[in-house]
Amino acid sequence: MGGTRAVALLALGSFAVGTDAYAMAGLLPAVAADLDVSVPLAGQSVTAFTLCYALAAPLFSAVLARRGTRTVIVTALVVFAVANAGSALAESYAGLLGSRALAGAGAGLFTPAAATAAVALVPPERRGRALGLVLGGMSAGTVLGVPLGLFVAADSGWRAALWLITGLGLVALLGVATALPAVRGAAAPALRARLGALTRPKVAVVVAVTFTQTVAGLGLYTYLEPVLHRVADVGSTVPYLWVWGIGGVCGSLLAGTLVDRTGKPALLAGTLLGTLGAALALLPWAGAVPGLVLVPLLVWGAVGWAFVVPQQHRLLAGEGDGGAAVGLNSSATYLGGAVGSALGGLALAHGLDARWLPLPAAGVACAGVLFHLTVARRVARRDTGPGPHLPDDVTHGGGAADATAAEPLERNTP
Repeated sequence: MGGTRAVALLALGSFAVGTDAYAMAGLLPAVAADLDVSVPLAGQSVTAFTLCYALAAPLFSAVLARRGTRTVIVTALVVFAVANAGSALAESYAGLLGSRALAGAGAGLFTPAAATAAVALVPPERRGRALGLVLGGMSAGTVLGVPLGLFVAADSGWRAALWLITGLGLVALLGVATALPAVRGAAAPALRARLGALTRPKVAVVVAVTFTQTVAGLGLYTYLEPVLHRVADVGSTVPYLWVWGIGGVCGSLLAGTLVDRTGKPALLAGTLLGTLGAALALLPWAGAVPGLVLVPLLVWGAVGWAFVVPQQHRLLAGEGDGGAAVGLNSSATYLGGAVGSALGGLALAHGLDARWLPLPAAGVACAGVLFHLTVARRVARRDTGPGPHLPDDVTHGGGAADATAAEPLERNTP
């Protein structure tokens, strides 16, 4: 029972992280107006969060792990809660930017450590479910937490939404500090191990394709609010963000089954990336028919979250250190989101109508497909080899991918 309670608290922390990672996109217009900056400039706060999320685990987890996984989790939640409180109190753009960067670092440390702890807290036959619960907390943050945060913001202002996230983080922190025992688990791979994985061509091309996917998908998500206002003249974006989140949950749940049934994760990854490009390309014209804009949003959410699953199957089924490879893929996921957010902000700042922003994003996705069909397939044919079957329970979220480095999970997940 103690293990179950601790896993539930870790899931609450993941819920807070998921809400924080995705709610800010819906708050950008209010933040920009309050701090007297443009929406593209306010969007760089998302870039700061995402960039630090990508870098936190490889830079700091190996050092902190010497003190134990529990210490990493508690430290991460302290940083996360304090940083979100700082964001809620920020009176200047510089203060907001710094606090968002710090919040991203806390989130990036928490997610892989929480997943590692979850599989160490329960018996082998329950590890897959424990991991699913913790990682599902992040998905739930996009479906439930983001709309809740935006409802709070609509009633009480954007700062109130960040106070809500701070409160969730504090509840998780207090619970973990009192209920989480000392646990042993494999630390997330250090920076040197991740970068070393790039010397393997098969890993390098998979990670490069992941990077293009997140530049397109996560980068555009940052500016979804102004895009929807220009495309469909919507009032509240909450229902649309909810549809995107539902698509994400469905995609992440179905992707593992599709990989197992087809046995062709590379083909599935290419198909999903091409579908993402098509959905984004349709978006600027979807406002012509009432309700049609929901279709590309649902597809975008589904294929975006599903994409990570076949990619990680490919990395873990290959030769060498699979944990370092998926750790590198995790960092590439959020680095791509940071680059996409930065480029989207620059495009808007230089006069691009937000309605047309999905088109360059679709172009990046199509470039990823071309790369996948040419360079990636050539390398795959040259560097093929049998690998272990990867269970269906492996992570369905970005930063949480680092948890797959935990040895007990790979051996015992049903």
